[in-house]
Amino acid sequence: MFFDFTIKDAIDILLFAFLLYYLYKMMKETGSLNIFAGIMMFLFVWVLVSKILDMRLLGSVFDQMMNVGTIALIVIFHDEIRGFFKGIGSRRYFKYLATLFSRKETVREVSDVVPVVMACKSMAQQKVGALIVMERKVPLDDVIKTGEQINSDISQRLIEAIFFKNAPLHDGAMVIRDGRIVAAQCILPVSHNLDIPKRLGLRHRSAMGISEATDAVAIVVSEETGSISAAINGRFELNLDAHRLEQLLSEQK
Repeated sequence: MFFDFTIKDAIDILLFAFLLYYLYKMMKETGSLNIFAGIMMFLFVWVLVSKILDMRLLGSVFDQMMNVGTIALIVIFHDEIRGFFKGIGSRRYFKYLATLFSRKETVREVSDVVPVVMACKSMAQQKVGALIVMERKVPLDDVIKTGEQINSDISQRLIEAIFFKNAPLHDGAMVIRDGRIVAAQCILPVSHNLDIPKRLGLRHRSAMGISEATDAVAIVVSEETGSISAAINGRFELNLDAHRLEQLLSEQK
């Protein structure tokens, strides 16, 4: 049996393992890891009953559940599946391949962090509230559509002008994609996580919401305290100084 194992079988197993890993990573980023574990457990039991133990009656029941379950999963994970295919077609994957052959491009991307950090430091000193979302692999097209399109190079002065008190676009979130400010005054999903400290306001809950729904990095400057926070993968890093914020953003590139 083992002598019939071919290179084609090995490639098949590797591709299947990669697909499982990608699904696991996507579920983790969207906060659906428990559901993913449940699905894997069900698949294990189904294979055990239907394929290995060859239990016909119970196996037929599981087969029917698999047929119905596939449709149910499409309905339940509609947004995740949509984001999955958006991610595959995203320009960021092609850009990532380009950076493998261009060291210069990588250096430029890291340098884009500096104006954001300097703007956050300045606004924190003046206690100007701000909410900045930096897109990573998961596209934020639905969020960008809710705001005003800007499509400008990153500039410390432009960021401060947008979030200046009583400025037309200071409410809502700014979205940065591929080293450019693409939109401002965007609406973000609000997190209902009960573990968020009550002292944190709506900006922080919005930052947490987008970090739970996508892999984006959300930076918050508090209008009340002047503190800088960042939400990444459904967790907060609070009271950041400029050095730590720059380090954090550079790591997420």
